[in-house]
Amino acid sequence: MTAATAIERFDAPPQVPVAGAALDAVLAQALLSQAQQQGLALGVKTADDGRYVMVNAALAALLGGDHTNLVGRTDAELLDPATATLLRAADQTALAQGDPLASDHRFDLRGERREFKVLRVAGTQGERRLLCSLWQDLAPQRQRDSQLRVALDQLEQQQKANDALRHDLAEQALRDQASGLNSRAHFDDQMRRELDLSTREHREFALVYMALDHYSEPVRALGARAHERICEAMGRLLRGNTRAMDASCRMDEQHFAVLLSGVGLATAHSRMEGLRRQCATQIVMLDGQELGFTVAMGVASFPHTAHGHDELITACTAALAEAQRRGGNTVALASIRFEPG
Repeated sequence: MTAATAIERFDAPPQVPVAGAALDAVLAQALLSQAQQQGLALGVKTADDGRYVMVNAALAALLGGDHTNLVGRTDAELLDPATATLLRAADQTALAQGDPLASDHRFDLRGERREFKVLRVAGTQGERRLLCSLWQDLAPQRQRDSQLRVALDQLEQQQKANDALRHDLAEQALRDQASGLNSRAHFDDQMRRELDLSTREHREFALVYMALDHYSEPVRALGARAHERICEAMGRLLRGNTRAMDASCRMDEQHFAVLLSGVGLATAHSRMEGLRRQCATQIVMLDGQELGFTVAMGVASFPHTAHGHDELITACTAALAEAQRRGGNTVALASIRFEPG
């Protein structure tokens, strides 16, 4: 067995015992060469008193001395008593079992916490029993592991940020930016689902169309900024006057819609009348000037005023037109359908 085989992997000691193998000059040179190539600290001690007979430059740097003047000294002379006792106990275990022994050591060295993996191999040189120790500093590996964990954490955070961005973009696609309400396409999908559910479960729901009445001259003079501010106020009022199961949307520049789940015509009229009054008394400020606005509303319901999707939209549109014909700032109801006896 070669020295390279013995130290190839600390965590997988060779299966062939090396106890009793001659530690001659060729083997010593091979160990020194392998240790140098892999950046390992190498030391050889006598078994009886633990004095170093060989120390390479890497181990000398670790022990805090010169490899030429460390020969003949013991760990007890070079390290603190607790660390020296720890290492001596591991040496004795390796000598006792005869097979290569790999172990981990953590201790303070010159005020710094260090961690090593050590492979100990017992051998002989003539009449002397020797113990060869190969030290691998785990700090670089721990640093790489730490850097990898940081990189993985950063990737995870970036993934979460990307997911949140995609969610926000998807939400933006479904919502009007000024009012914060659903888009027209999303609202239409919700209404179709509500119509299907109400048909299957024989329940009612209401649809409300509303339009901003003509602005007063001072509001018109303030232009698009005033219109945007009023749309923001409309969005807040609609969100505040609807439930989680309801839906509301901005249909275009002047028109809004509300779907009231499980609500009949009379209840819908009552709730929308309350909303109309809130709109008429809402205080909206722009550049220190108060903006007033009112809305006209048309209310239709399923199945009382319409029996299908297109009929419901037609009935609601007609009710809104009637509210506008009356001068706005009012709520008009669609006509109830009476089936022939």
